[in-house]
Amino acid sequence: MKAEKIVRTILIWLPSIVISVFYIANATEKIFQPDKLDKVVANDMTVTIVGIGLLIAVALFLVNKTLIWGTMLLAFYMTLIVFVHMYKGEPFEIAILMVMSTVFAAYLRKPGVFHQKQKI
Repeated sequence: MKAEKIVRTILIWLPSIVISVFYIANATEKIFQPDKLDKVVANDMTVTIVGIGLLIAVALFLVNKTLIWGTMLLAFYMTLIVFVHMYKGEPFEIAILMVMSTVFAAYLRKPGVFHQKQKI
């Protein structure tokens, strides 16, 4: 029974960890190499600030109390990335999958938040 609980916990957290690694890699690239990115914004400081905001959103996403705030920020960020990719005529399917994966990982960790409360 204890092993089943451990496996269940690992499987619930695994998508969140994988998604967080993606966002952390994206944020560190924005912070440490803002000049090497093909970006819409020409200002390196703006890209660095976005990277710092992305790290804050990942931290909020990984803490259970602030999971919803982190999910909202990450999904909003990736939705903007989808629009940028559409505007530039680049493939945007992976960005859409990241939005859906972020929300799905949050659902796995706190499914009660996504259910509508019913009145009796």
